[in-house]
Amino acid sequence: MRLDGMKIAVIGAGIGGLAAARALALRGADVTVLEQAAETAEVGAGLQISPNGFAVLAALGLGEALRSVRGRAVQLVDYRGAGILALDLGRLARAGYHFVHRADLIDLLAEGARAADVRVRLLQKVTGVQPGPRPRVETGSGAVFEADLVIGADGLHSVARRALNGITAPFFTRQVAWRALIPNAAGRGPEVRLHMGPLRHVVSYPLREGSLLNLVAVQERAAWTAESWNQTDDPAALRAAFADFGTEVREMLAAVESVHLWGLFRHPVARIWQRDGVAILGDAAHPTLPFMAQGACLALEDAWVLADALARAETPAEGLARYQARRAGRARRVVEAASRNAWKYHLSFGPLRWAAHAALRAGGALAPERMVRQFDWIYAHDVTREAA
Repeated sequence: MRLDGMKIAVIGAGIGGLAAARALALRGADVTVLEQAAETAEVGAGLQISPNGFAVLAALGLGEALRSVRGRAVQLVDYRGAGILALDLGRLARAGYHFVHRADLIDLLAEGARAADVRVRLLQKVTGVQPGPRPRVETGSGAVFEADLVIGADGLHSVARRALNGITAPFFTRQVAWRALIPNAAGRGPEVRLHMGPLRHVVSYPLREGSLLNLVAVQERAAWTAESWNQTDDPAALRAAFADFGTEVREMLAAVESVHLWGLFRHPVARIWQRDGVAILGDAAHPTLPFMAQGACLALEDAWVLADALARAETPAEGLARYQARRAGRARRVVEAASRNAWKYHLSFGPLRWAAHAALRAGGALAPERMVRQFDWIYAHDVTREAA
C-alpha cells in the first residue's frame, strides 16, 4: 500500500512519536504531530540506546548525526565499591551501544521529522480520541482534527490507549527513582557503572562527550510517589538514602544540585494496540520499568515497524494488524525481563547477596562472552531487517 497523501496525526513529540512521523513521512504520508508542550524539548536526563534502537536511527538516516558517547562496558559493583563483573560491550553480536542525552535525541528526531516535511503543532493538549472510519482527535481548545490514521505516542497517561483499552490501574512496585546530571569531574570513561546494595542501586554513565554523568538511583520503599518525571526532591534526601554506599557513590551524590523523583509503576501491556484507524506505540502501548534500559529503544522499534507494516499492506487495517502481531510478543518479553531484573540489583540478605555476586564473578572469569551475549535476544534484534 502506498502511503502517498495518507493523512496521519501523531499525538506526542517524544521519541516514538517523532521517529514514527519521520518514518511515515519518508514513505509519502502527510504527517502532523500534535504536542501539548510549548516546544519540542526534554528535561535533562540520559538514555542508553543499545544496538537494536540504533539500527532504527541508522535506517532513518539519523545515525551519523547522533550526539552520543559510544559505550564500551558495563561494570557491576558492590555498593561498598568492590568490583563484581565487567561486561565488554564489544563482545555483543551487534555493535553500536550509545549513551545519549534525551534532549539531544529529541532535537535530532525533531529536525529529522521537519526535514521530511512533518508539521509539528505545539500547544495542542489532546483531550479525546475517537476511533472510526475517519478517526478524530479533540483538543482542550475545542479544535478537532480528522485523519486517515491517528497514532498515540502520548506516553504513560495516553488518551489514545484509553480510547482503545479503557482505563487500567497501574501497580506501584514499592520502588522510587531519582535522576540527576552532574559534571564528570572524575573523568569517568565510556561505561555504565551499576552499584548494587541492599534494597537500592545507583546507575551512572557519561553523556555529551564525557562532560556530564547521568545518575539514576532506585530505592525500595513502601511510601507512594507520584508517577511523574517532573517532581523534584531535595538532594539531601537522595544523599541520606545512600549514605552507607561507598566513596564513589557518595562523591557523585555530593555533586547533585537538583534532582527529580518519581515512583516506579507496573502497567500491563495493552491488549489492543490498534482499532478503527487508531494505533498506539511506545509507553502508550507497553510502559516498562527502567531495569533493562529499553524504553526508548522499544519506542524506536515500534515506530519503524508501524511504518513498515503499513507500507507493505494492501489496506490500513491489514497494516495495523500486522504491526501489533509483529510487536506485541517482543514488547511483552522485554517488559517482563525488566520487571524481573529489579530484585537482582537489590539483594538484602547477606549470604544470598554474597553467593549471587560470587556466581557473577565466576561467570565473568570463566565465560565472559557468554555473560554479555545473554542479551543478544534484545540487542541483536534488528526490526529494519526482520521478515514482515
